[in-house]
Amino acid sequence: MLNTRASTDARHGRSGKDAMLYNENGEQLAQVDSFQAKAAFNNNKYNPIGQNLELEVNNTIGITITISEIVVLDGYLFNQVLAAVSAGESPVLTLDGAIEGRNGSQERITYRECIFSGDNDLQNVSTGDFLKRSYNLHCNGKPEYRSALTI
Repeated sequence: MLNTRASTDARHGRSGKDAMLYNENGEQLAQVDSFQAKAAFNNNKYNPIGQNLELEVNNTIGITITISEIVVLDGYLFNQVLAAVSAGESPVLTLDGAIEGRNGSQERITYRECIFSGDNDLQNVSTGDFLKRSYNLHCNGKPEYRSALTI
């Protein structure tokens, strides 16, 4: 066997039941059925004279969060969106994403200065399925890596 590293052992894999999203007050956003945080690297491309190879140089990095929640009640995110629509300006949110390991370790990342971006659901209704809402945020603050997931 070539791969003897325990960290690649599927028995240590985590699933959605081991994760949670929290607001800035440490309250669980329990209606959330999925969330995804991404870093988008936006590079500048250029092609020097006399060369056919296109090159890239780092320019900016954007942090985005996409959240989906089932509709149980008018929860925290829904109320924040409605307040933003009424005020004409997005609130600035802080969110904590956490994944818990089997050994009690926890990966925790804090996302700061997040504002609503793009389309955000007010009501999204279809027959025969759970009613869900989705939210999109852009984070203007740097993510803070607070603790690591280990085995």
